[in-house]
Amino acid sequence: MSAQFSPSFLSTSTQLRSASTQLRSAAEQARDVVRASPLRSSVIGTAGAAALGIGYATLIERNAFTLRETSMAVLEPGSATLRVLHISDLHMMPGQRMKQNWLRELDRLDPDLVVNTGDNLSHQRAVPSVVQALGPLLARPGLFVFGSNDYFAPKPKNPFKYFDKNHKRTTGESLPWRDLRAAFSERGWLDVTHVRRELEVAGVRIASAGVDDPHLKRDRYDTIAGQPNPLADLRLGITHSPEPRVLDKFAQDGYDLVLAGHTHGGQLCLPFYGALVTNCEIDRSRVKGPSKWGAHTQLHVSAGIGTSPYAPARFCCRPEATLITLTPAPRMGPKNVSDEGVSRSEAVVS
Repeated sequence: MSAQFSPSFLSTSTQLRSASTQLRSAAEQARDVVRASPLRSSVIGTAGAAALGIGYATLIERNAFTLRETSMAVLEPGSATLRVLHISDLHMMPGQRMKQNWLRELDRLDPDLVVNTGDNLSHQRAVPSVVQALGPLLARPGLFVFGSNDYFAPKPKNPFKYFDKNHKRTTGESLPWRDLRAAFSERGWLDVTHVRRELEVAGVRIASAGVDDPHLKRDRYDTIAGQPNPLADLRLGITHSPEPRVLDKFAQDGYDLVLAGHTHGGQLCLPFYGALVTNCEIDRSRVKGPSKWGAHTQLHVSAGIGTSPYAPARFCCRPEATLITLTPAPRMGPKNVSDEGVSRSEAVVS
């Protein structure tokens, strides 16, 4: 797919080029210092590399928004294809115009359905910014659940706590999640939190259900438990955090696909290694993108679009939205993720 760049994209590109120029200038200055003082070259070189890495992660990659495309064979045989835009973890602050402009452009992809898996807010006054950024996408069929950063504002944290799965979670001040839910609902999106919803989109019959954020232990799967409509072309589960206890239940009940967010794809990753942490119980191999869960259920985890304002950096993990083309599963054999069933590509809009 090709993309034509609007003024907002050109502005984003200009800002990223400016940040890149600043980093190159800093690197040249550091090199000059090293040449002038050979005895200090090792220390200065290490410090300079660290500074450049931090600058890249905070100024460039954090704002290098990417659209990924994925195909997943999960629909009933004979179904029409369905194009789903999966967005997650906006972590919106007022004034984040680069992010807002990029989000507005996603409507040009003409998705059949939008699924938002939560963590939209990072500020008390961010609801108008979220609504304006999503703009025309809110006029399309949409489903949503909330995450912890729809209910509570982020707080400063010791980053090493993410390596301790038993650390005590704390919450910040309350956020205006009711206002956000009302804004989404008034524009036609369906809240699937602890509710089953059935709808038809682009000729595809969808049986959907969702849970509240398992990361905060707000999930009450018993409210939606049971087999979804067997006559549906797609049985879709939605959760913010991809906690295995919830994924197991969706799989046991026969859902074809589960969409989740929360992990930020690891946010700070290492080349050839990947995510250091997932910030939940899911394993690192499933921290982002498509995978298989159980015998017949497929999972897609979004790496998300934003970050906490207290950790405004990404490394080897660009912010993303995903356009998922759902296709019919083969008539013979279980639905699963395979080389034939999943294809991935980058950078249609960035």
